Amino acid sequence: MNINSFVAQFWPSTIDGLVIGSIYALVALGYTMVYGVLRLINFAHSEVFAIGTVAMFETVRVLNIQVPPGGAGLIGVILLCTVVAMIASGATALFLEFVAYRPLRRRGASRLSALISAIGMSLALQEVLALFILGKPGSPKRDSQPFASVMGSHVLFHIGRAQVTGIDVLVVVTGVVMMFTLDRLVNTTRLGRGIRSVAQDPETATLMGVNLDRVIVYTFLIGGLMAGIAGTLFGLRYSYTGYDVGQLPGIKAFTAAVLGGIGNLRGALLGGLVIGLLEFYGASLFGTEWENPVVFIVLVVVLLFRPTGILGESLARARA
Repeated sequence: MNINSFVAQFWPSTIDGLVIGSIYALVALGYTMVYGVLRLINFAHSEVFAIGTVAMFETVRVLNIQVPPGGAGLIGVILLCTVVAMIASGATALFLEFVAYRPLRRRGASRLSALISAIGMSLALQEVLALFILGKPGSPKRDSQPFASVMGSHVLFHIGRAQVTGIDVLVVVTGVVMMFTLDRLVNTTRLGRGIRSVAQDPETATLMGVNLDRVIVYTFLIGGLMAGIAGTLFGLRYSYTGYDVGQLPGIKAFTAAVLGGIGNLRGALLGGLVIGLLEFYGASLFGTEWENPVVFIVLVVVLLFRPTGILGESLARARA
């Protein structure tokens, strides 16, 4: 344990942890929304996020960006990348619902069958990315694919020894705003009432006139759109993608959802930020090789003493 390194790197680790934690939180929203409604762990959601990063990669490539644009051009590029990534990830999430989950649900298949289907779709989407999108057909491209930085690394201000860039501020602010927006949607709109009613008792909700299939479609779509935003933010911050880019962030986002209380929207945000901070604090304390183990060790400890997570409230009991 290196206390001196932890103290010296405290503020840089905090900034980096909040940034990556905000991305984890946006991805975790997809896990927690689907679980809250269907009691299903959608392990293919990590590839929904990955496709968002690939969509940004392709947008930057098509626009032929070599150096970061400025002014209105920068805003336009970011908005375009975000819209394209949201469309790509949202469409992928809907594809998963229609192809992998709806047929099983209509046949009354067990949750284990849906879980196996999710894992199968996750692996299939990874291979599709490797074979046909990030590489030429028949020639898998399994290395990371870097692309030009869209925002650059302009430093806005310092906190201690940490440099805070425009990208850092954009990622954290976007994560919080999206979390607040989704929380308001679920708690104050007609669609949100439908989502909460299906999460609480789908049979009674159906009898009361709630269209179950429509609610489930919207649930997957919302999760996909959040993953698309997360993919754009990831691309802005790290400027690379890959066929398996969603694997580890997806697992950590799922861990964040469980840590905060899976099925709890606010818990997803809290869990994502905690996981991000633990990741970088662990690296500064124990070395970079402990960056990932520390996260999962803490998760196990928390679940031993509070299995429902930090907040624990489910989507079915959410109130305005």
